[in-house]
Amino acid sequence: MADWKDFHQNEEEEGEQEEGDEEGGDYKITGRDSLVFLIDASKEMFIKGEDGEPSNFDMTMQCVRSVYTSKIISSHKDLVALVFYGTEQSKNPRNSFKHVYIYHDLDEPGAKRVQDVDALRGEKGAQLAAETMGSGETSLGDALWCCSNLYSDIKLRLSHKRLMIFTCRDQPHGCDSAKDRQARTKAGDLKETGVVIDLMHLLKPGGFDVSLFFCDIVSPPEDETELGLQVEPCGKLEDLKKRVRAKEQKKRAKARVTLCLGEGINVAVGIYATAVTLRKPFATKLDRQTNEPVRSKTRTFQTQTGSVLLPCALKKAQVYAKKQIVMENEEVVAMKKFDDPGIVLIGFKPMEKLKLHHHIRPSVFLYPEEDKVTGSACVFTALLKKCSERNVFALCRYTERRNQPPRFVALVPQREEADQAQIQVTPPGFNVIFLPFADDIRTLDIPHCPIASGVQVDKMKQIVSKLRFKYRNDAFENPVIQQHYRNLEALALDMMAPEDTEDLIMPKVDQMDRRLGPLVEEFKDLVYPANYNPEVKPAAKRKTADAGGGADKKPKVEMPEDELRAHVQNGTLTKLTVPVLKDACKQFGVRTTGTKKQELIDALVAKLGQ
Repeated sequence: MADWKDFHQNEEEEGEQEEGDEEGGDYKITGRDSLVFLIDASKEMFIKGEDGEPSNFDMTMQCVRSVYTSKIISSHKDLVALVFYGTEQSKNPRNSFKHVYIYHDLDEPGAKRVQDVDALRGEKGAQLAAETMGSGETSLGDALWCCSNLYSDIKLRLSHKRLMIFTCRDQPHGCDSAKDRQARTKAGDLKETGVVIDLMHLLKPGGFDVSLFFCDIVSPPEDETELGLQVEPCGKLEDLKKRVRAKEQKKRAKARVTLCLGEGINVAVGIYATAVTLRKPFATKLDRQTNEPVRSKTRTFQTQTGSVLLPCALKKAQVYAKKQIVMENEEVVAMKKFDDPGIVLIGFKPMEKLKLHHHIRPSVFLYPEEDKVTGSACVFTALLKKCSERNVFALCRYTERRNQPPRFVALVPQREEADQAQIQVTPPGFNVIFLPFADDIRTLDIPHCPIASGVQVDKMKQIVSKLRFKYRNDAFENPVIQQHYRNLEALALDMMAPEDTEDLIMPKVDQMDRRLGPLVEEFKDLVYPANYNPEVKPAAKRKTADAGGGADKKPKVEMPEDELRAHVQNGTLTKLTVPVLKDACKQFGVRTTGTKKQELIDALVAKLGQ
């Protein structure tokens, strides 16, 4: 018998469970992500750049604030900490480590922490940091040891642990080999516990030489999607944010399945969602008096006795040919299963066979999982290389989850691309394009419109060429979402007014007019009649008295009784429209209590189904 506690569970837990089922495969995400910012507080970090450029410390604080706010929006359950090393003052448990200042413990980000980081920005922030922490001796080994204690004090399950070091000194200990050796040893201990150490080195006079010390501290790339340690330092805030975002952003697989290339040839691959629609979060219900979150429970009652029904007492049914087909829950689950999750190769097609209208839903991305099946990366890379060289795509059958029907997909090859800073822009892999079935393709009755002349087409080509620009999807933000979070941020941080948001999707009319020049007027003269004004609505035409004073009504088409009875017997009345059903009711003298489609169908079935 089912446990009562399992039945009356929280709706939020049900939503999380359904969300987990959609992940597919046998891969489950457990635990939280954690991120520790370890920032150098030496005097060199506070030196301002040339031409009024912000100091390295100020740039780091802006980057930390950006991560804090993004964590609050995207994954507020993650843990973040802020630690300074090379300080004069010490603040850590029992002050065991000198010159290490824990500004924020490893905890969830909040409004108070964002305000604390804001206080460290600018000239006033540098002055506050000098008064609070100061600058003193440096021992990176003690700082890493202190960060290790932060992780060990956390009782929660952590799925990913990352530590980012921000500094502009390539030799933090000078010529002290003992401290260098201690730092290397402690960094190795952190790596063994699963902590990934990254270096965000900043610009300094004379250049930053990574090979002197930090090449032994940082972790190697987790997989081929990461480019590892960057040689060139960050000199601008946008470059620093981009590097932090590339390291900090989650790369969790939506599902992990096998790609079957033939009998006995299986490759482990991960499926990633490259773009997900960002929506406003759901409102949390609170108690009116205490403002505490409330939990809702759902119960199912028997209509006649009013008794509460457990899941084991429920069944599902489907009406077919006026008969109720009752099924057990196990039967429903078995009916939904077509095949085990996975991708099966069918063949290859040239790229010109893939049309634009074949994209019926957002695509996903395919990447090998070497840790699941050894040799997957090698086979996957060879397949990717050959498909790209021969300009073909792989046609496959894809079953996303056990309870989902299979789909036909096209694996489109994608080569790796990097920008000037050697940061990966496009990863290597396959884009999974979901293809339509024959039932999904519609035959459209396209209305006949006047055909444009050659001169009009040429003029419009000139207009289109003038308005072309290079589109980048990361250059346009959703103005509704941005305004929503700006308002929440203003309320949480006690700001006088929210920050202004720029609507980037609004057309730049003035710039478009300057580019087009006289082309628009020339096109109007070719297409529209003289003195045409599109803003003036045309006057409505009145019918003359000879025309009857009104529009002719369409004659009613009466449906034969035999045809209507056939629809009743076959259960196909739902295919008829509401006006046809109303005319049928009037034709056979059927009285109805309502005008909804189902009410009309029930009345006709009761009358003619006898």
